[in-house]
Amino acid sequence: MKAAKETTAVLHPDCQGFLEYLRHIRKYSPHTIKSYQQDLISLSKLLATTPPEQVSTIQIRKLTNQLHSQQLQPRSIARHLSCWRGFFAWLSNHTDLANNPVQGIKAPKRSKSLPKALSVDEAVHLVERPLGDSLSQMIDHAMFELLYSSGLRVSELVNLDVAWRKENTYTSQGWIDLPEQMVHVTGKGNKIREVPIGDAAVTALKLWLELRPQLVKSDRDALFLTNRGTRISPRLVQMRIKAHAKSMGIKSDVHPHVLRHSFASHVLQSSGDLRAVQELLGHASLTSTQVYTALDFQHLAQTYDAAHPRAKIK
Repeated sequence: MKAAKETTAVLHPDCQGFLEYLRHIRKYSPHTIKSYQQDLISLSKLLATTPPEQVSTIQIRKLTNQLHSQQLQPRSIARHLSCWRGFFAWLSNHTDLANNPVQGIKAPKRSKSLPKALSVDEAVHLVERPLGDSLSQMIDHAMFELLYSSGLRVSELVNLDVAWRKENTYTSQGWIDLPEQMVHVTGKGNKIREVPIGDAAVTALKLWLELRPQLVKSDRDALFLTNRGTRISPRLVQMRIKAHAKSMGIKSDVHPHVLRHSFASHVLQSSGDLRAVQELLGHASLTSTQVYTALDFQHLAQTYDAAHPRAKIK
């Protein structure tokens, strides 16, 4: 009940203005806007009694300690601080705010967890064509092959159109180009990137496109459709891939992002080209991509342990 009340809490007008800026000017995704809205609730309570220009670093530290006492994870606290820091930076462009009270405040250190990736054999087994040829099986096969072939985020996958289209107020956020074996996607920060598609994914997509007209109704653009003919949702993709992995006997907890991690890890293992993986994933910073070097080292260490005659004492 407490969580429900916090969700409906009224934000301070300045916080609401910041959200509108992120939504309409910065073009942040609805998911990010929703997260920022939650992060601004505790700050709004402070602003209800203290004008923004009078908020001190000490008060922000107290807010941070309160989040810590509520047993929020360091990652969540860091996101709150990032949101608050952005809010005061935005506010300084509209008011006489002297300084940013969040500047210099750091979240508690968090342990670095490696992204979960499947082995090459597991990934290939997961995306292999199913024995059946029903519409749902064919669409799943095309989606899973494409996820592993390109490393797309699930949000990028579901936004794909059959082809690029701009008409009236509609503009494609992503589309496929099978002759060029390329997929065009709009990633974070509204940045468009091109990612190559492997032969297996192209074959699976062609098989799906032959059957797709049977489901097309009102949404004539969406590449992947539900049985009702509507654009498929990220949640449905998550449910389908989890159920498919379980049916294939894969014990790992598989979700779409696991295939993204697997794609990055396996490409890095084969090529060793961290910059190329960064471009393919659409990471703005190389730091985000460097986590996969740890996975690559794990792979090398396992290979060494298995192959070197003196790796382990018998």
